[in-house]
Amino acid sequence: MQRIFVTGISTEVGKTIASAIIVEALKADYWKPVQAGELENSDSHKIQQLISNTASVIHKNSYALTSPMSPHAAAEIDGIRVDRQHIVEPETNNHLVIEGAGGLLVPLNEEDTILDIIMPNYQVVVVSRHYLGSINHSLLTIRWLQQKGYEVSLIFSGDSNPSTENIILHKTGASLIGRIDEEPKFDQETIKKYADRFRPALESL
Repeated sequence: MQRIFVTGISTEVGKTIASAIIVEALKADYWKPVQAGELENSDSHKIQQLISNTASVIHKNSYALTSPMSPHAAAEIDGIRVDRQHIVEPETNNHLVIEGAGGLLVPLNEEDTILDIIMPNYQVVVVSRHYLGSINHSLLTIRWLQQKGYEVSLIFSGDSNPSTENIILHKTGASLIGRIDEEPKFDQETIKKYADRFRPALESL
């Protein structure tokens, strides 16, 4: 069974939409280990609303923090400390999609970052969105992962920018799953369209 960790080159680059597509494509379970802020409309809620298959199970966050900020700071406000040992993968016989919080080196506490909860057996999907500085952020993120020994695949989100995308792919050697275009809206129908499109690449990870 596949374990796919979805991270982004920054925040607000499309990780949750990409996660929903992967969940739908593989009829996988979903787990967001650390949710910071938006607890009434969390990423887990959004995934539930976006998928249309009935096989996927949405697993409970290990930490649900009230403030929309870096987990280490949000935890401090809540009067707790995020302990990496308490972030335990849920038991399931299904594929599992794990969504990170923010970027790869977002701190969980004074020592650990998101990178530290990516297990050695995980496949990693990096979501990259074009903006000024995104090439640097993409190369840094992928290089960190590759140095740790992970197989890295890419999903681009937003409007096409061939110059940016080609240099990222060329310099990293990461495999391309596909692109999520700007859409008028992301609903179950749109998610299913991309799930069907990405399924062959995802199944071959």
